[in-house]
Amino acid sequence: MAATQQPSTRMKATLWLERYAPGLIIVAGLVVRLISAHSKFLNADEAMHYLLAMQPSVSDAYRASLGTAHPPLLILLLHYWEMISRSEFFLRLPSVVAGTAAGWFLYAWLRDVRDRGTAVVALALFLFSPALIYTSTEIRQYALLLCFMSAALYLLDRAIATNSPMLLLSSGTLSCLALVTHYCALIFGLAAAIYGFIRIVSVRTRLSLRLIWLAVQLGFATIAAFLWKTHIAIIRHRPLTQDVAESYLRSSLFHPDEENIFVFLGRANLRLFHFFFSQGAISIAGLLLFAIGIVLLFREKSHTSSRDPSSRQLGVLLLLPFAINSVTALAGIYPYGGTRHDVYLAIFAVPTIAVALGYWQPSRRWTKPVAVLIALAVCNFTVIPAGAYIKPKNQRKELMKQAVAYLSTSAAPGSIVLTDYESGLLLSYYVCQKDITHSGQPIGFFYHAQCGNYQSVSLLPRLWVFRAETFPSQISELAKSSLEDHQVWLFQAGFIVDREPEFQALLAKYGCAEPRRFGANILVCKIQ
Repeated sequence: MAATQQPSTRMKATLWLERYAPGLIIVAGLVVRLISAHSKFLNADEAMHYLLAMQPSVSDAYRASLGTAHPPLLILLLHYWEMISRSEFFLRLPSVVAGTAAGWFLYAWLRDVRDRGTAVVALALFLFSPALIYTSTEIRQYALLLCFMSAALYLLDRAIATNSPMLLLSSGTLSCLALVTHYCALIFGLAAAIYGFIRIVSVRTRLSLRLIWLAVQLGFATIAAFLWKTHIAIIRHRPLTQDVAESYLRSSLFHPDEENIFVFLGRANLRLFHFFFSQGAISIAGLLLFAIGIVLLFREKSHTSSRDPSSRQLGVLLLLPFAINSVTALAGIYPYGGTRHDVYLAIFAVPTIAVALGYWQPSRRWTKPVAVLIALAVCNFTVIPAGAYIKPKNQRKELMKQAVAYLSTSAAPGSIVLTDYESGLLLSYYVCQKDITHSGQPIGFFYHAQCGNYQSVSLLPRLWVFRAETFPSQISELAKSSLEDHQVWLFQAGFIVDREPEFQALLAKYGCAEPRRFGANILVCKIQ
């Protein structure tokens, strides 16, 4: 009898990697997110979501959510979550867990419909994309959204493969939860519905499964109609919505009188992949690999099982959201480009890149994982952000603690703390312990409210931030009020500080020649 052949050291290493790599990657991704969530002070958008949720009742929280551009689920969740603790770390925990879980669901889905190697590569790219780390350590909708979407895809294909109506119903429920989390789920829902229809008609399924699929689509459409009537149709005509569309989202919407359609789409795709990877050369490589992956999927002719999706069916699913989002941007309905609004597309971009990398079979097996590791390290350690961004070193909690301590020891009780809207959100959380940005006594361009031992004067929300060209008239208006005899201290913090050198130069004319800075994004000074 021939001796049993023992596996080689190389094969053992490969088997060990395939078995333990997913768990190691997930743990590492979770640790990175936990550290980030614990080390940073809130940004203005995070503070806004917290303040909206901090209402006397859940119905009040729901009504407060109607003033935002998003569905209500996150605000309702935070309303109950903040009752346990209001620390930055605790408030961010749902996003941390959801962002990590999204990676696992994406891995499990690709493992089932493709192969384990592709799934592992996609898991690493997903959990260590700088943009996805950042968005899953914030008090915002995006981590929950990614979790619901990736879980819905996983359960959709599991339901069809096992002919399970319950799994299909669970998938549909998750899609509906995504819809009440963020409106980009409308694009996801349309793509998933088309893909689900193609899958169901291509294999033999129970009648009950087809009826459940139809019921899910009707339920999704009903929720969409409700949200349209009660929210979307109202906010789309508000001045603030129009201001956003004409400011930082302007380049993500097509303007036919000003640009060529192909130039717009090309630029939008480059900006999108730069958003994912935050580094120029690797972003371009990611876009090229995505295109290659789509071509390869459509050229493949076979798949392992009649109940598994074919390569072409996967190609349709992975390409559809990009096509739909492009159309919505061309129509001026929904942005497409390098902003967080398109972060959901990572669920489709990352698997496609992993498919392309799956065709690369170097002679030395370690070459591919090392190349992916190096690329991700470059992305994370040489971040070139797209859009509003605070560097981690400037968002350390210690800096905010120092700024608040300096204000409390330097400003006399009863002093006026002057802020713009963005900074007022942070002042509300860290100093006032209440929202001073959305209500109070109107004074010209400001809301006047009590803020602990101080009085706050916060710029109206529609004006957003102080600017050099408008600040003199705003201060002049404030001087006419009964507050002119008080000390006035300026508190400014948030994304916009680094972008206003002209404004900061202007402060010297108001007695603030040498403001106290706490990192690059927090400024405190006495101006009167």
